[in-house]
Amino acid sequence: MSMLPWIVALAAIATGVAGALALRRRNVDVIVRAGFTRRREHYDGPRHLFFSVVDHFEPLWKGAARAAALERVKPWRERYPEIARRFHDGGGRSPRHAFFYPEEDYARAPECVELLAEISRLGAGEVEVHLHHDHDTSDALRARLQTYVRLLRDQHGLLHDEPARGPVFAFVHGNWVLGNSGAGGAGCGVDDELVVLRESGCYADFTLPSAPHPSQPPIINRIYYPAGDPHRARAHFQGVDARLGTPAPAGPLIVTGPLVINWRQRRRGLLPALENGDLTAAHPPSPDRLDAWVDAGISVAGFPRWLFVKVYTHGAQERNAKLLLSDGSGSLSGLFADLLARYNDGDRHVLHFATPWEIYRAVKVLEANDTRAIDAIERFEYPF
Repeated sequence: MSMLPWIVALAAIATGVAGALALRRRNVDVIVRAGFTRRREHYDGPRHLFFSVVDHFEPLWKGAARAAALERVKPWRERYPEIARRFHDGGGRSPRHAFFYPEEDYARAPECVELLAEISRLGAGEVEVHLHHDHDTSDALRARLQTYVRLLRDQHGLLHDEPARGPVFAFVHGNWVLGNSGAGGAGCGVDDELVVLRESGCYADFTLPSAPHPSQPPIINRIYYPAGDPHRARAHFQGVDARLGTPAPAGPLIVTGPLVINWRQRRRGLLPALENGDLTAAHPPSPDRLDAWVDAGISVAGFPRWLFVKVYTHGAQERNAKLLLSDGSGSLSGLFADLLARYNDGDRHVLHFATPWEIYRAVKVLEANDTRAIDAIERFEYPF
């Protein structure tokens, strides 16, 4: 009796098991489960699309020397303002790049932040807070954040203000492990990190999605507030949606980017691409990716008329910067042109180039159900 059928059957089983494990490593199981429980809201009229690029900007990446770090920042200072000036939404506003600069790198090369502050003063960017830390404590984290916020404000004139809070900031967690969502305190260590962030002036977190990293929460394609025990790790693995006309619970607001399966692309063979909004030289922006980001349908609950698309990059890495700052395929120029060509017709979509601060303030307007402010924003008359 031939062994061939048995060999074929065993190979098929092994392939299936390997494929299932690969999909699980890429958080496909999380995405599928979340997709079944998520209720999509439909809207037939023109949808306003708020678009932002969040940059985990690390010029001292891989232990670079100060001089090398400055060389990584200079192309952005030289090229990005000129690129941004070419493109305007319906309100005449150009895209503004959101540079999330690591706190732990500031002292080694403060000149890097000053170059980014120059981009901000030209109206082409903003600087927010990024942080990598490991086995940290609540008190130490609070002190670091407060000191860094003062430096960004006092030395460089950066950040925004809120009444009764003073300077406030958006946040991106290094190594993805927001709220001590890693293993054994690695990459964080602060169980009540979200409380410390809020008390230190963080208005919103822009870390997520973290997939395919295992720190990905089971909440995707939503704008929400953490609802778990705020003094225990992974408080943001439970959440309550930001909702039209509903007062906000304790923050910070969690603004997620798109996380879907893109069946129109493949990575590593036959597996469909995990679409998480990353912009890299190996995975550049493209029309089908842009469609997938919009189709994720991220909105404030009860108000699907406004969509929020937040994608991310690591723009200080040379390969990424070379592509993104070029004029070729896969560049930011190409992405902005595609956005204006296909998502700004006034019939189906109206494009708004937005910063993290503006996304946050837009969410607040909806939570207050401030109809006058909603109308003003749709006319590009921002009340903040």
